[in-house]
Amino acid sequence: MTASVLERIAAGEAAAVNECMRTYGGLVWSLALRMSPGRADAEDAVQEVFMDLWRNAGAYDPAKSPEKVYIAMIARRRLIDRWRSRSRRLETEPLEDNEATLEQVAEASPGINAELAEAMAVIDELDPEQREVIHMGVVQGMTHSEIARETGKPLGTVKTQIRRGLMKIRARLAPDGEGGEHARGAEW
Repeated sequence: MTASVLERIAAGEAAAVNECMRTYGGLVWSLALRMSPGRADAEDAVQEVFMDLWRNAGAYDPAKSPEKVYIAMIARRRLIDRWRSRSRRLETEPLEDNEATLEQVAEASPGINAELAEAMAVIDELDPEQREVIHMGVVQGMTHSEIARETGKPLGTVKTQIRRGLMKIRARLAPDGEGGEHARGAEW
């Protein structure tokens, strides 16, 4: 009995990789097109699927399923993982010029000028470290993990600095009596 393409890939046969792509490329491509938002994403997905097949070819057991079914299953799993990853990410646009954007917002609504000035004054009163992490998180849209990597601080420290900074801001900006127990308890 002849070894399957995946078994030959697992054995290190270089020609088997090309044969796998020729034989199953259409199957993987059709699944990727159906489960991807666009052609470019589908192309990336196909590449990921074949890389995954190449790396894990040794896991294929012909006694459990036909090769075509196994490849379709791997492709489907990879495509679902990509879809889930996309749905978890928030679509964000970086602010090019933060000061210009704030000025445009302030000019658009007359009542915002006073609120903006008050908010900026409160933020300026924060400790420099709190001000930095809040700026990175709120203005730049960075995650806590990204801020920790960028600043070299432990993740817990970053989360604590952001939380305490936001509590101080909330306490200062809240009308009397509306700051909440946590906000009123924030120390300057």
